[in-house]
Amino acid sequence: MSRENASTPKMLREALEAPQVVERLFKENAPEARDLGRFLARKSPGFAFTVARGSSDHAASYAQYLAGIAAGVFTGSLPPSLLGIYRADLRLSGALGLFFSQSGKSPDLTEAARRTRARGALVVAFTNDPDAPLAQAAEVVFPLHAGREEAVAATKTFIAELAAFLQLVAYWREDRALLEALERLPETLAVAAAALWPRFLEVFEDAEHAFVLSRGPAYAAALEAALKLKETSGIFAEGFSAAEFLHGPVALLEPGFPVLVLAPEDAALEVVREVARGLSEKGAALLWAGAEPGPGEGLPVPPAPHPYAAPIVLIQAFYPNAARLARARGLDPDRPRNLKKVTRTL
Repeated sequence: MSRENASTPKMLREALEAPQVVERLFKENAPEARDLGRFLARKSPGFAFTVARGSSDHAASYAQYLAGIAAGVFTGSLPPSLLGIYRADLRLSGALGLFFSQSGKSPDLTEAARRTRARGALVVAFTNDPDAPLAQAAEVVFPLHAGREEAVAATKTFIAELAAFLQLVAYWREDRALLEALERLPETLAVAAAALWPRFLEVFEDAEHAFVLSRGPAYAAALEAALKLKETSGIFAEGFSAAEFLHGPVALLEPGFPVLVLAPEDAALEVVREVARGLSEKGAALLWAGAEPGPGEGLPVPPAPHPYAAPIVLIQAFYPNAARLARARGLDPDRPRNLKKVTRTL
């Protein structure tokens, strides 16, 4: 890991703290994750839903895939406005509600937590502030243990959201291989945090538009990376499933168009590789970030200790390089235009 000083952007410093955050989170949250995991294994909820906004909604996307793949529970996204604005009378008895919010202060999420809990859902909150209104409205709280995050662009708290849900799934499924992988994940994240992507900086330094592609649980990392490119570098970047990209957006591709592929380490890898190969043949300036080789120019990412953890490793490698890209473009990644740290919506 590189030596940091006072002139280093807060975003970069906080991204480099994420491995220690995850290590602390796994230790502190283990009892609660074990207890809730055993409860879920006994009760086996018929369905689950996520509620989140912004970066946290990308963490929710990860949870939707992982709950379905690992636990066999269909999980969809519940728009907060269904409850806060439209007052929908939802039947949620026996459902599992997964709320993700780094600050835990947005009124619409807190109201949704209260209303879904009143309608019979088990409300679980993942938030960095265990005393926040959302935490008070939930039945079970998983603190992110990230400490204070000062940069507007979330990094370590997003990684902590993914890691916290991954730990819950490991205990929920009593997956010994996954539990052992959790012990190795902080070390892997430290290696990922130190990865330098000079070619990424070269290709994206003058970019105005870009695509970020992946699939499955790693789709969350693609969405998050695209958002950070918007926020901190002013690039009109869009994140897509590699499959969905072929249903229309590919028409925008032209020679030299920057495309960042975040390669999963699961059953979707070959499909993503095939799509990426086709885009490279069409002339895209394609960068392939992943532990496995692929088309285009490679960006180093260490192998994840478990396929479910690969999206966390991918975004950990991306964040520091995104902060460096903003600097290379003459921007301050800590002060995105028109944004503030906590956004409260109704």
